[in-house]
Amino acid sequence: MKKKKISVIIPCYNESGNIESMYKRLSQVFKKLNYDYEFVYIDNGSIDDSAIIFASLANRDKHVVVLTLSRNFYKSQGAYTAGIDFVDSDAVVLIDGDIQDPPEIIPQLIKKWEEGYDVVYGSRVKRNDSMFRRVTYKTFYRIFKKLSYIDIPVDAGDFSLMDRKVVDIFKKLPEKNRYIRGLRAWVGFKSIGVPYERQERHRGFTTNSFIDNVRWAIFAIFSFSYAPLELISWLAFGALGLTGVGIIIFTIRYFTYPGTPRGIQTLLLTTLLLGGIQILSLSIIAHYLSIMFDEIKARPKYIIEKIQNGRK
Repeated sequence: MKKKKISVIIPCYNESGNIESMYKRLSQVFKKLNYDYEFVYIDNGSIDDSAIIFASLANRDKHVVVLTLSRNFYKSQGAYTAGIDFVDSDAVVLIDGDIQDPPEIIPQLIKKWEEGYDVVYGSRVKRNDSMFRRVTYKTFYRIFKKLSYIDIPVDAGDFSLMDRKVVDIFKKLPEKNRYIRGLRAWVGFKSIGVPYERQERHRGFTTNSFIDNVRWAIFAIFSFSYAPLELISWLAFGALGLTGVGIIIFTIRYFTYPGTPRGIQTLLLTTLLLGGIQILSLSIIAHYLSIMFDEIKARPKYIIEKIQNGRK
């Protein structure tokens, strides 16, 4: 009987110090499992010496497939999409190339898959990171869950296993700018989390600055929530309410206290309030329009420059 096959998709951007370590740890894991397998590395526009290491791995092990993208696409999301579109396995594991998500957890994901779960995601119960980053990440995930129009698990990153039928649906999703963990929840199916402790980077430094993370958080919220648009309505109703109350108060005081000040301060504050609401509203609309603009252009989700040990 033919063995089932599992593909591990590993996006890498300037991870030359982690590629070999990831390969060795993945190999040790899968040698103990009764599955056919492949490690699909995605070189997401690296500018270090990653290409040399990828070539060496692909030459000595046919289980290693390397997709080289023409540039960096949407951080890891475009790379994951390239890998998902490429594979034809029974299940797919997504794991970042920085080895912060331990490959040794993969057997636990597979066990849950064998029990009948279609999506098994890693749930980060602890992060080996600074206090500030731990607090901000946990806060974001909880705010995101509250604002989203679908039920998105908290503390769940891209590290996950997806069954073939889930992957097939992913391949049909047309949107270009992707938030994988959000789409994974949107697709649905039977899912469960596996708790684990996220490690520090094995080597190298993160390429995501605080500003990058803020932008990514904003993109996630605007991709899976209508709350910002609803905020515009609440602000409008609030402004109308305050205006109505103000008119009543000033009318009463005008006739009751003839000496009531009629200076420019009130007019200035009112103008600033309404102007601020308008600018905020335009900013929210602009974010949604920017996402729509990218989708309308219908450019490819990624561009593959070279494939090593590939079938296509």
